[in-house]
Amino acid sequence: QPAPKESGGGSVQAGGSLRLSCEVSEDISMRTCVAWFRQAPGKEREGVARIYTPGTSLYVAGSVQGRFTISQDPHKNTVYLQMNRLKVEDTAIYYCAANGRRVCSILPHEYDYWGQGTQVTVSS
Repeated sequence: QPAPKESGGGSVQAGGSLRLSCEVSEDISMRTCVAWFRQAPGKEREGVARIYTPGTSLYVAGSVQGRFTISQDPHKNTVYLQMNRLKVEDTAIYYCAANGRRVCSILPHEYDYWGQGTQVTVSS
């Protein structure tokens, strides 16, 4: 399974919105875990949200709950991360990852396939 491909990062002012896209090569109707992680300079990689691609299991981290939403479009093999009311502390490189498993976690070491990341910068 080739690496997922992220897009949609950029710069935005605090309070704004961005939508990240993650194209996965495998037909996501075949059931796989896809997750979004982020890493800010000098910090550990943090799990943000994950989905089991039939859409039956969604998780969003407490730090972004109520502002970020994860969803999928199986017709486009794409998973989205909608980010609203962005804060300066959301600034990071955002990575999409997949693992081909049916039991999903938000732990980076349980994901085998990683995209190259997309930069999100939120200014005050």
